[in-house]
Amino acid sequence: MSFLELDGLTKSYGALTVVKGVNLSVDKGKLVCLLGPSGCGKTTTLRLIAGFVAANGGTIRVGGQTVSSASSTVPPEGRNMSMIFQSYALWPHMTVFQNVAYGLKLRSLPQPEIKARVETILSATQLSALAERYPGELSGGQQQRVSLARALVIKPEILLLDEPLSNLDANLREEMRFEIRRLHDEFRYTTVYVTHDQSEAMTTADIIVVMNDGRIEQAGSPEDIYERPETEFVARFIGGTNILTGTRAGDRTVQCDAGLVLHCGSGETATSGTTAVSIRHHDIGLSETKPSGETNTAKGIVKRQIYLGSHRDYLVTLTGGETVRTVAPVNVAIPVGQEVWLNFPPEHCRALAQ
Repeated sequence: MSFLELDGLTKSYGALTVVKGVNLSVDKGKLVCLLGPSGCGKTTTLRLIAGFVAANGGTIRVGGQTVSSASSTVPPEGRNMSMIFQSYALWPHMTVFQNVAYGLKLRSLPQPEIKARVETILSATQLSALAERYPGELSGGQQQRVSLARALVIKPEILLLDEPLSNLDANLREEMRFEIRRLHDEFRYTTVYVTHDQSEAMTTADIIVVMNDGRIEQAGSPEDIYERPETEFVARFIGGTNILTGTRAGDRTVQCDAGLVLHCGSGETATSGTTAVSIRHHDIGLSETKPSGETNTAKGIVKRQIYLGSHRDYLVTLTGGETVRTVAPVNVAIPVGQEVWLNFPPEHCRALAQ
């Protein structure tokens, strides 16, 4: 049995429904990322799990026990969950040690046990040397580690994180992604992590749940979501991709609007109507000479070329008028306006029935 279960979870504010029948099962000890754009319902789902808002429909079960339904809701303090917000929410007048110990003191634990547990978690979060400092004397990354330590020290059944790295600069965000994953691997708490940053999700998650317009578009491992998207939305949201549209010309073969015929190594073509084909920017071959073969190749004109240090980013307009974005090594320097050929390897083309 799954440890955390959302069954038909629904939340409305007046006429606006922001969470629409969400079904999700999370095994004990797994880290699940709710990923999606602003307004997709991921933070509201997290707040429903925490008990901060009441559901209009559906149920939430933890360990087989119902904690939320349309008729009753267990309050947040009765759920044994810890939540980390976008702001660190540390007590400025308390030291690091006192901030981390605060939840244990509220639970009236014996002082020796408080001291032992706080020292253990400070060591795990690499904060032992900062125990007597105040939040104002810490960097953003250090303050976020204090927030994590405070959440973990009470040994919650479920750890909830709401965009915890959004206030950090790019370098600290990257560092803290790996730190969150390291701590999860050490303590194995069941964790639900909300983010709009796909790199955070790919780095930290066991399971990524892509949300769109209040619903789950797809759930799976980071590799599943990236390599095998099931919808055009997921393909576009996770990683850079090109979407070419056309009609079925055979089994996993699509006649695109630009006159390009694409054989696809995965996915399913629609029996009628439109089929989209997804291919990642970095999977497209770019050359000044025509590749061999009549399918999965197209001629175009370079409309933009940008040097990005590790690679060059190209925008190519095909003869049919569609634009395709691709990347190439820095030594492939083709000027704007020049004719080029693109190769779309079948093993990297994925058909998406509309």
